[in-house]
Amino acid sequence: MVKVMQTLYSLTTLEKTEQANKLTVARMLNEKLDQVLDVFTVCVLYPLHVAQYAESDSLQRSSRYLRTTEDMNVNTRIATNSYVTKILAKPSLIAKIKNDSLERYIDETWIKKLYQQLVKSDEYEKYINLLQPTEQQDKEIIQFIWDKLMLPNESLMSTFMDDLPGWEDNSELIGMLMDNFFKSSSRVDFLKLLSLEKKNYAHDLLLAVIEKEEYCLELIQPKLTNWDKERVALIDMLLLRMAVCEFLFFPTIPTKVTINEFIDIAKQYSLPQSGQFVNGVLDNLLKELEKEDKIRKQERIGK
Repeated sequence: MVKVMQTLYSLTTLEKTEQANKLTVARMLNEKLDQVLDVFTVCVLYPLHVAQYAESDSLQRSSRYLRTTEDMNVNTRIATNSYVTKILAKPSLIAKIKNDSLERYIDETWIKKLYQQLVKSDEYEKYINLLQPTEQQDKEIIQFIWDKLMLPNESLMSTFMDDLPGWEDNSELIGMLMDNFFKSSSRVDFLKLLSLEKKNYAHDLLLAVIEKEEYCLELIQPKLTNWDKERVALIDMLLLRMAVCEFLFFPTIPTKVTINEFIDIAKQYSLPQSGQFVNGVLDNLLKELEKEDKIRKQERIGK
């Protein structure tokens, strides 16, 4: 949904003749989806590389001329824990890394810094002192690296913004994808961000919003009487057009789901008052469309 909105936003910079080209539209959406998948994959790789650095640290310290007992006994359990091993063995991840050369976005200096922060943490101390970690505990220490060491690190996030193409536009979405990944990593396919059904839906929605622009605006504009039309954010107008298309042309999506989702997107990607604005306009629109019997919803088959 967010990628459809961003594609529509990008299309506003193109000439009308280019906007009408369905191949151009489809290509832009696919490029945005591919970029999200690239950034997401890099973010998955980062904490795994931090875990693997334990072996590099052990080797370096054991090779010192003047070694301490601590140097000779670096705990490397995290480098080969069950979660790290399982994720790195996923065929889709192996293929994705090879196909798109994503390792080039992994900054080894940052890997070392994050590892050094990790080994000083109480969470890591507890982990290496476990007699036999469970699979859940193996996962939790990797998630700790992402949630507590990476995300709050402003310098690292600034590096991502500068060096990781797509991070700035997709950071919110990547955060949600990472949360879902840690909840159920077995379902992730690193070669495709969306199922074929969802990808087709995204393309269909994008084309519907473009093709039905005039009709949607005719429905929306009368509902802006209490708002300054000239100051309505472009993103808000795009979201309203998308929502109206879902109301009218996507019969399997409940209207309540549409409203809630577009309110959330408006809150995250537009102005502070956008959530309230989108909610108010869509609520009024829906009442009118239902009164005119223009909403025809049906239950999804196989739901």
